[in-house]
Amino acid sequence: MTERLSPGDEAPDFTLPDSEGKDVSLRDFRGQSVVVYFYPAASTPGCTKQACDFRDNLAELNDAGYQVIGISPDKQAKLAKFVEKEGLTFPLLGDPEKTVIEAWGAYGEKKNYGKTYMGVIRSTLVVDADGKIAHAFYNVRAAGHVAKLIRDLGLAA
Repeated sequence: MTERLSPGDEAPDFTLPDSEGKDVSLRDFRGQSVVVYFYPAASTPGCTKQACDFRDNLAELNDAGYQVIGISPDKQAKLAKFVEKEGLTFPLLGDPEKTVIEAWGAYGEKKNYGKTYMGVIRSTLVVDADGKIAHAFYNVRAAGHVAKLIRDLGLAA
């Protein structure tokens, strides 16, 4: 089990390739608030639902000053297909070695249908403009998570 991050912690910097193979670094977003979400695998039902929810609410998040980045252990080719198929308009980054996923506490023991295994824990962390963790949500549900996040950030009417 990797150490989880908490509000006030320094967000671990990273540089990972996006779906087009371009490197994206957390430091590129310094001075902005960033929603960094971790998901197990592109093109699976839950991950598709979550990514499409972020896509559908991106304007509201962007208007409130939040950028969105998704990170999974997927390779670039799989991410590119996912982005194209679902019309995703925010960066999806691949971390096949899971080094960033582990550094952010989003990798650990999971249970599914009575089996225990190691995997990516669906997690969302909000980084403030100074590079500190503002919110840390681990073991989130794919469905309804973005709406809850918007409420938790105080953006819902």
